[in-house]
Amino acid sequence: MRFPIRIDPWWRPLLLAGGATRNSSYVEVTDDRVSFRFGFFFRRAVDRGEVEGAALRHWPLWMGIGWRSNLRGVIGLIGSYAGVVEVRLKSRSRAWGVFPCDRIAVSLEDPEGFIAALGPAPAPAKPAPTVDGRSHRRAPDGRRRRSKGSA
Repeated sequence: MRFPIRIDPWWRPLLLAGGATRNSSYVEVTDDRVSFRFGFFFRRAVDRGEVEGAALRHWPLWMGIGWRSNLRGVIGLIGSYAGVVEVRLKSRSRAWGVFPCDRIAVSLEDPEGFIAALGPAPAPAKPAPTVDGRSHRRAPDGRRRRSKGSA
Protein backbone atom coordinates (compact mmCIF):
# COMPACT_ATOMS: atom_id res chain seq x y z
CA MET A 1 0.00 0.00 0.00
CA ARG A 2 1.44 3.38 -1.02
CA PHE A 3 1.11 6.52 1.14
CA PRO A 4 1.96 9.85 -0.54
CA ILE A 5 4.15 12.30 1.33
CA ARG A 6 2.23 15.48 2.11
CA ILE A 7 3.78 18.47 0.32
CA ASP A 8 2.12 21.83 0.99
CA PRO A 9 1.64 24.01 -2.13
CA TRP A 10 3.96 26.79 -0.93
CA TRP A 11 6.86 24.31 -0.48
CA ARG A 12 6.47 22.57 -3.88
CA PRO A 13 8.82 24.88 -5.84
CA LEU A 14 11.57 24.47 -3.24
CA LEU A 15 11.20 20.67 -3.04
CA LEU A 16 10.87 20.29 -6.82
CA ALA A 17 14.57 21.20 -7.10
CA GLY A 18 15.31 17.88 -5.35
CA GLY A 19 12.81 15.93 -7.45
CA ALA A 20 10.13 15.74 -4.75
CA THR A 21 6.90 15.39 -6.72
CA ARG A 22 3.71 13.51 -5.90
CA ASN A 23 4.89 10.53 -7.98
CA SER A 24 8.36 10.38 -6.43
CA SER A 25 7.51 11.06 -2.76
CA TYR A 26 5.84 8.25 -0.84
CA VAL A 27 6.14 5.50 1.72
CA GLU A 28 5.20 2.02 0.54
CA VAL A 29 4.23 -0.75 2.95
CA THR A 30 4.36 -4.37 1.77
CA ASP A 31 4.20 -7.65 3.68
CA ASP A 32 7.94 -7.73 4.22
CA ARG A 33 9.29 -4.17 3.63
CA VAL A 34 8.68 -0.49 4.25
CA SER A 35 10.12 1.68 1.46
CA PHE A 36 10.69 5.43 1.77
CA ARG A 37 11.21 7.65 -1.25
CA PHE A 38 11.46 11.44 -1.29
CA GLY A 39 12.55 12.77 -4.67
CA PHE A 40 16.10 12.22 -5.92
CA PHE A 41 17.82 12.42 -2.54
CA PHE A 42 16.23 9.73 -0.38
CA ARG A 43 15.39 6.14 -1.22
CA ARG A 44 15.55 3.50 1.50
CA ALA A 45 13.83 0.19 2.20
CA VAL A 46 13.80 -1.52 5.59
CA ASP A 47 12.51 -4.93 6.57
CA ARG A 48 9.18 -4.89 8.45
CA GLY A 49 10.89 -6.77 11.29
CA GLU A 50 13.34 -3.85 11.61
CA VAL A 51 10.48 -1.43 12.39
CA GLU A 52 9.98 -1.04 16.12
CA GLY A 53 6.90 1.17 15.86
CA ALA A 54 5.34 4.34 14.46
CA ALA A 55 3.46 7.25 15.99
CA LEU A 56 2.29 10.75 15.18
CA ARG A 57 4.72 13.46 16.23
CA HIS A 58 5.07 17.22 16.16
CA TRP A 59 7.65 18.63 13.73
CA PRO A 60 8.83 22.05 14.98
CA LEU A 61 9.29 25.01 12.64
CA TRP A 62 12.98 25.33 13.47
CA MET A 63 13.68 21.80 12.12
CA GLY A 64 12.64 22.93 8.63
CA ILE A 65 11.19 21.45 5.44
CA GLY A 66 12.83 19.04 3.01
CA TRP A 67 15.52 16.43 3.64
CA ARG A 68 16.57 16.91 7.26
CA SER A 69 18.79 15.39 9.94
CA ASN A 70 19.20 16.40 13.57
CA LEU A 71 22.58 14.55 13.65
CA ARG A 72 21.28 12.43 16.57
CA GLY A 73 19.36 9.74 14.73
CA VAL A 74 16.29 11.47 13.25
CA ILE A 75 15.99 11.79 9.48
CA GLY A 76 13.15 14.02 8.29
CA LEU A 77 11.35 13.71 4.97
CA ILE A 78 9.18 16.75 5.43
CA GLY A 79 6.93 18.49 2.92
CA SER A 80 4.46 19.82 5.50
CA TYR A 81 4.34 20.48 9.22
CA ALA A 82 1.05 18.53 9.37
CA GLY A 83 0.60 14.74 9.41
CA VAL A 84 4.13 13.88 10.55
CA VAL A 85 4.73 10.26 11.59
CA GLU A 86 7.92 9.02 13.22
CA VAL A 87 8.97 5.47 12.33
CA ARG A 88 11.31 4.00 14.95
CA LEU A 89 13.85 1.42 13.78
CA LYS A 90 15.37 -1.31 15.96
CA SER A 91 18.96 -0.65 14.93
CA ARG A 92 20.90 2.44 13.93
CA SER A 93 22.28 2.77 10.43
CA ARG A 94 23.56 5.65 8.29
CA ALA A 95 21.56 7.83 5.92
CA TRP A 96 23.43 9.25 2.94
CA GLY A 97 26.45 7.35 4.31
CA VAL A 98 27.04 9.97 7.00
CA PHE A 99 24.08 10.78 9.25
CA PRO A 100 22.98 8.39 12.02
CA CYS A 101 19.46 7.06 11.47
CA ASP A 102 17.29 5.16 13.93
CA ARG A 103 14.10 7.18 13.33
CA ILE A 104 12.53 8.47 10.13
CA ALA A 105 9.99 11.29 10.39
CA VAL A 106 7.80 11.72 7.34
CA SER A 107 4.84 14.03 6.58
CA LEU A 108 2.02 11.97 5.11
CA GLU A 109 -1.36 12.71 3.54
CA ASP A 110 -2.90 9.83 5.53
CA PRO A 111 -0.84 9.40 8.72
CA GLU A 112 -3.46 7.35 10.59
CA GLY A 113 -3.90 4.99 7.62
CA PHE A 114 -0.15 4.50 7.43
CA ILE A 115 0.12 3.68 11.13
CA ALA A 116 -2.77 1.22 10.81
CA ALA A 117 -1.25 -0.42 7.69
CA LEU A 118 2.10 -0.75 9.40
CA GLY A 119 0.42 -2.50 12.32
CA PRO A 120 2.42 -4.30 14.93
CA ALA A 121 5.91 -5.39 13.96
CA PRO A 122 6.21 -9.12 13.30
CA ALA A 123 7.44 -11.17 16.23
CA PRO A 124 11.14 -12.08 16.07
CA ALA A 125 11.89 -15.65 15.11
CA LYS A 126 12.73 -17.98 17.99
CA PRO A 127 16.14 -19.65 17.85
CA ALA A 128 16.00 -23.21 16.57
CA PRO A 129 16.58 -25.87 19.23
CA THR A 130 19.76 -27.90 19.06
CA VAL A 131 19.94 -31.67 19.00
CA ASP A 132 19.81 -31.83 22.80
CA GLY A 133 16.71 -29.59 22.89
CA ARG A 134 18.45 -26.45 24.17
CA SER A 135 18.54 -23.31 22.09
CA HIS A 136 21.66 -21.33 21.35
CA ARG A 137 21.81 -17.60 20.86
CA ARG A 138 24.57 -15.46 19.47
CA ALA A 139 26.42 -13.03 21.69
CA PRO A 140 27.00 -9.49 20.35
CA ASP A 141 30.49 -10.55 19.21
CA GLY A 142 28.98 -13.36 17.08
CA ARG A 143 29.90 -16.27 19.35
CA ARG A 144 27.25 -18.80 20.33
CA ARG A 145 25.97 -18.76 23.87
CA ARG A 146 23.42 -20.87 25.61
CA SER A 147 20.10 -19.28 26.48
CA LYS A 148 19.29 -18.62 30.11
CA GLY A 149 18.15 -21.61 32.11
CA SER A 150 20.14 -24.17 30.11
CA ALA A 151 22.72 -26.38 31.67
